Amino acid sequence: MIVVEVIFWISLGLLVFAQIGYPLVLGLWAKLSRRSAQAPPPIAAGEEPFVTLVIAAHREQSVIAARVANARQLDWPANRLEVIVACDGSPDDTAAEARSAGADIVLELEWGGKVRAQDAAVAASDPRSTVIAFSDANASWEPDALRLLVGELELEGVGYVCGQVRFSGADGSSNQEGLYWRLEMWQRARESQLASVTGGNGAIYAVRRADYIEVDPVMGHDLSFPFNFVKRGHRALYAPGARASEKMVPTVEGEFARKRRMMSHAWPIVLRGGLLSPRGYSFPYAVMIYCHRGLRYATPTLHIVTFVANLILIGQGSIYLVTLALQLLLLLAALLGAVIPLRPLLIARYYVLTTASIGAGLWDYLRHGTPAGWAPPEGTR
Repeated sequence: MIVVEVIFWISLGLLVFAQIGYPLVLGLWAKLSRRSAQAPPPIAAGEEPFVTLVIAAHREQSVIAARVANARQLDWPANRLEVIVACDGSPDDTAAEARSAGADIVLELEWGGKVRAQDAAVAASDPRSTVIAFSDANASWEPDALRLLVGELELEGVGYVCGQVRFSGADGSSNQEGLYWRLEMWQRARESQLASVTGGNGAIYAVRRADYIEVDPVMGHDLSFPFNFVKRGHRALYAPGARASEKMVPTVEGEFARKRRMMSHAWPIVLRGGLLSPRGYSFPYAVMIYCHRGLRYATPTLHIVTFVANLILIGQGSIYLVTLALQLLLLLAALLGAVIPLRPLLIARYYVLTTASIGAGLWDYLRHGTPAGWAPPEGTR
């Protein structure tokens, strides 16, 4: 029983640390650190570099025109901004809508996945481009977003910059994704201050053209770019002032499906893509990778181990009755969240389903691999 008790308390401790301990340690670490976020130099009017904005699109005819129009409204000289829409096997009128909206280049590609569409767009971009920015087709950038991204890339040693994405429901509703992202952005800001971010997002990011890397088509840029840039000697930063917004998946069940698909792309990066290899990491960055990414992806396994060990330990003391009751209470709250829209119940449901999506994504990857193809999540357009 001693071995089971040790396993139980270690797994429970890691769960608590992953959800609560790491953010607390990160916040204290950032507060005690003498390193502060460096302000980028302002980009003088008339000295803006040539930039290409890449928008990968698959079945995006309902939103692509608005995305191109939004790009044209950015605070950037029109003669120094190239907009490329890479249509990844779109069976609808995405390409025609993008041309009508004024995209500079519209690529009509075979369906090969988002990453390969982005690679094709970079290859087709104007040779004058020194910066390549990327965006989702359903995202909307604030006017100064590009200027802030490019400003961060002007800092010495910086190779990758992602901005802040905010999610909202069409009717003001929420599937609790906004709550998750507020915590994620808070952690990202401190990781950026201390070393580099451990993850990005597809809605708003940019790299120097000379530093662009081609990754496995099943390994999206969101997770693969930051750590790969670090391994190549660059910093990967977060620019909170560079803001984008997207429509969130309207239901937590839809969010489960979206995250399950995302995790099927993330697991190849974790298991064979080099994320967990410390080669090329500084000590602070390695700590962040293992605590933020490693523990997060281990969460479903830790929950199962904790629960099974707890069942074995029933009768070994009242503390194990309490811990089992708390675990069952979390599951009950998640079930009730489906019928009773109280915030605590909704948060519990979101946590349980998104944690389960990590395990489901692993199951999908191990069972039949990860297809490079993709499709927009239902309700986000």
